[in-house]
Amino acid sequence: MADLRLDPRPTDAELHAVAAGLEAAFERVHRERMHDVPILNAALGIKAVGTRAVEAGWLSALVTPWFINMMLLPRTPEQAQNYCTLQLGSTVAHSFPAGCFEFILGEEGDLGRYQMCSLFSPVLEFESHGAAVITAESAIAVLFDAGLAPDAPRATDAGSPEQAAAARSRPGGEAIEAGKLSRRGLLFGRNPESEVVEP
Repeated sequence: MADLRLDPRPTDAELHAVAAGLEAAFERVHRERMHDVPILNAALGIKAVGTRAVEAGWLSALVTPWFINMMLLPRTPEQAQNYCTLQLGSTVAHSFPAGCFEFILGEEGDLGRYQMCSLFSPVLEFESHGAAVITAESAIAVLFDAGLAPDAPRATDAGSPEQAAAARSRPGGEAIEAGKLSRRGLLFGRNPESEVVEP
């Protein structure tokens, strides 16, 4: 199991290039293979958010009209080679401060191989692209919140006003409260029986 701790070294230009490449790859998928699929949410566009470097590669949250996924891309030639040794469709467990999550190995054209962890698929419940982007940004932020791990102490109720204010001040707190999503539920409340729509 890989431990996905943050790596502080990437430049803004590197992060932008990773996000732009991810968006370009899935814009092609949308244009060439997904444009007339009936479960698409026409209100959503394609946007990579929260891109950052972790020990296992580049991590980003990707919004599309058919899913919101965590995406993990290789950052080094060695990581790219490791991805090639894995079977497409196989799962890889990664440990975040918020808990352990399984990623599925995929491959897409010029993007090459990647790993994905589905958050929402399909995404018909989102009324706007902005709401989907806020959710994706919040999800990737709370992955690094150890207070959300399954074995972390849980409050029995909403807590005091001071506790609520503290939660809102943490990364993604205001966005999640505005969308009436719990921070824990955003990551662990996914329906395992929901359909995963891959390109």
